[in-house]
Amino acid sequence: MRRSVRVRTRSKGSALLEFAIVLPLLVVFIVGIYDFSGAFNQKQKIGHAAQEGAAVAGAQPMTDMDPSSSTPPDSLQPVVEVIFKSLSANNVLPPGGSMGGCTVTPTHVGGFGLKWSYSISDCSPDPLVIVIDRGWVPVDPGPVTVGTRVTVSHRYHWRFNSVIQLLVPGAAYAPFTDLSETATVHNQM
Repeated sequence: MRRSVRVRTRSKGSALLEFAIVLPLLVVFIVGIYDFSGAFNQKQKIGHAAQEGAAVAGAQPMTDMDPSSSTPPDSLQPVVEVIFKSLSANNVLPPGGSMGGCTVTPTHVGGFGLKWSYSISDCSPDPLVIVIDRGWVPVDPGPVTVGTRVTVSHRYHWRFNSVIQLLVPGAAYAPFTDLSETATVHNQM
């Protein structure tokens, strides 16, 4: 009878020890799954915003695209606004945000005045970069067509780094990753 009590006590102690060893690994797996799914979700939202922006850009007129001008064309402003609103509605940017409190810096990238980059800052901890190329030509165009390519980039901050620091002090992982998605459409006008 005493031997049976000792065996039970040992098995309870070993189960507790096993749990103490496995618990930190379980926490790392759970946080890792949560974090990677968050990054994937944000990448999907950025891709959706790029598609919305490309659809709007392809429908805009190209009459205001002037290669000699250092001022961005007015036809690109609705594209930037659609992308910003999409990311704000999907909580990639602070929800309910408006571009009124942001600093928008347009830069002519090249492409005969057809390619512009917009850096949007001060309304989110990280900048949002939107590149709009109205003179994109497909690699295999078939009948010569010109399209629009919209690329949206935003930063994702990992939570995994802080959790792994608890288990392995001094371990360093990248605190963020720049996510980028591209969408293309044929120009309608």
